Amino acid sequence: MAKKLKLWFDRNLAKTLGNKVQNVLPEFDSSSYTQSVNQQIKSLELKDRIEVFADEFYKHLDSDYKKGIAVLLQILGPENEEETGMFKAFYWIMPVAKYIEKYGLSDFTLSMKAIEEVTKRNTSEYAIRPFIEQYPEKTLKRMLEWSKNKNRHIRRLSCEGARPRLPWAKKLEKLIENPDPLIPILSNLKADKSKYVQKSVANCLNDIYKDNLSIGKKIIKDWTAQEVAPETQWIIKHSLRNLLKAEDAWALKTMKTIKASKS
Repeated sequence: MAKKLKLWFDRNLAKTLGNKVQNVLPEFDSSSYTQSVNQQIKSLELKDRIEVFADEFYKHLDSDYKKGIAVLLQILGPENEEETGMFKAFYWIMPVAKYIEKYGLSDFTLSMKAIEEVTKRNTSEYAIRPFIEQYPEKTLKRMLEWSKNKNRHIRRLSCEGARPRLPWAKKLEKLIENPDPLIPILSNLKADKSKYVQKSVANCLNDIYKDNLSIGKKIIKDWTAQEVAPETQWIIKHSLRNLLKAEDAWALKTMKTIKASKS
């Protein structure tokens, strides 16, 4: 996927994005933006290409984050109504997420709103992580609120963005050390109807098991103390996949208990 995506971040996309911005802000120099991006990206891999796109947005929008994000949010277009497509139909929004991640850290309120808008179309699971590190309490408080949002993309972000070991991202060391702040978020999502969200919850639990198995066991114990919803059963089974493959005794017993409760 990364190799294919890399090829999409080319001169043509730079021109397309430059034109989108120019349609909102006529004085934006789309030609200069396209040329500057194109000169830098040829030898770069996906993540570095995305960063170049974001950096050139920042430079060409006069290094003014408030002005820049206000403009960039206007080019996002319709929300993604599906659970898929974020890396196909909406891949081109990734530089906007990087722009927030890299340049929006000093404006928490504005960036949280921008992150919500981006994740309704693509994903802000990487953009949110510097905010978790710098403002852990108020960012996780906001994410707890997101876990109750009517939009499934935002609910997913509340979990996915806080995964301690999210692939392709810097580890969240404080949440690896102590994942307790994640428990209320996961609990709000444990019976979510969206498979897209369920997978994220399961993957977050799987992250927790790797470093804090005792905490993971307590979460599952609490979730199975009463009748377990089908959605929760699926989440638990998917979260235990690596332990089940390793024939871990606790994981096997947990699944046996769940199956017995269904019969």
